[in-house]
Amino acid sequence: MPKVNSKIVPLSKQEIAQYLKARPEWVEAGEAIQRTFSFTNFVESMAFVNKVAAVAEASQHHPDILIRYCRVTMTLSTHDAGGISAKDFDLAAKMDAMV
Repeated sequence: MPKVNSKIVPLSKQEIAQYLKARPEWVEAGEAIQRTFSFTNFVESMAFVNKVAAVAEASQHHPDILIRYCRVTMTLSTHDAGGISAKDFDLAAKMDAMV
């Protein structure tokens, strides 16, 4: 059982549904949210990943990243909250703004 940080709370199913309405390209994937970004080539994919890395490090919230040539899948979950939190949607919005 993951340790739950009392300062970061997981969202309810209803709250997650509301957040997903604002981020329609993201989907709920178990205890996480996920989106696959498409680029024209590998260099663009890596440039995006490097931008995300800088933002993620600054916010101390790190996504799971799967890179497949011109497709990058980002998966976000707040382990300290034991599930999906507003922190995930905040980083998702920042990623969306990068493309």
